[in-house]
Amino acid sequence: MSALLLRLAGPLQSWGERSVFTTVRDSAPFPTRSALIGIFAAAEGLGRDDGGLERYEDLQLTVRVDRPGVRLTDYHTVGGGLPKAQTAATSGGSNKGAAVITRRHYLADAVFVVAVAGPDDTTARLAGALRRPHWAPYLGRRSCVPDEPFVLRDHVDDPERELCTRVPLSRATPTNRNGDGTETVAVTFLREQPPTGDPAQPVDILDVNDVPVSFAQHGRSHRARRLYRSVEQLPQDLTGPPPTLLRRLIDYAQTEDPA
Repeated sequence: MSALLLRLAGPLQSWGERSVFTTVRDSAPFPTRSALIGIFAAAEGLGRDDGGLERYEDLQLTVRVDRPGVRLTDYHTVGGGLPKAQTAATSGGSNKGAAVITRRHYLADAVFVVAVAGPDDTTARLAGALRRPHWAPYLGRRSCVPDEPFVLRDHVDDPERELCTRVPLSRATPTNRNGDGTETVAVTFLREQPPTGDPAQPVDILDVNDVPVSFAQHGRSHRARRLYRSVEQLPQDLTGPPPTLLRRLIDYAQTEDPA
């Protein structure tokens, strides 16, 4: 087992949670499993109707929330002011010659680091595909282009250690001063397995319906999974001023894992 590390950052992200072709296009507050599997499938060239999603069932995902972002709602219209024949149809197939109005939710200025753990051959295959994708990745919607560096590491043996002690943290939040003189930063984690740290650490249990069964255009379906959300203290030296953080991220991405 090994893991690859992805950094999901950009001006806007949107991780659809419940709405499909409705007038309100929502966003979960973190990357969904469905969206991440969609990124992997697109990188490997799987079409929506191709199936083959079982190849991703063994993957274990851990999300570190560097910055949760700010929720933004875009009042979006298509058509309007044009003759009926030139106006977009509604989701029900009708066309009344009026604008189609949607409210689309985004996360602005959010940053997540995702550890994707699985069998060595699977993570190596995915890392290669993500570096040379068949279809370019996007952060939930095609208009949401990811920043670089996108793939931080192709292979790490201990993703928990990397996320908690080594991957630079995109955070400018004031730190906490501990009794022993050290400084730490409170960071939220979302795991698919209970955390193995301090058993007294509070853990929230979330049930989400975001495991993709099919991406077929007219037969999209999902099933539920359980997430474990915790807030953990990471070393303050993982953070840094924005001008130097990008350089640190690039250096980290270009350095081989010493393990």
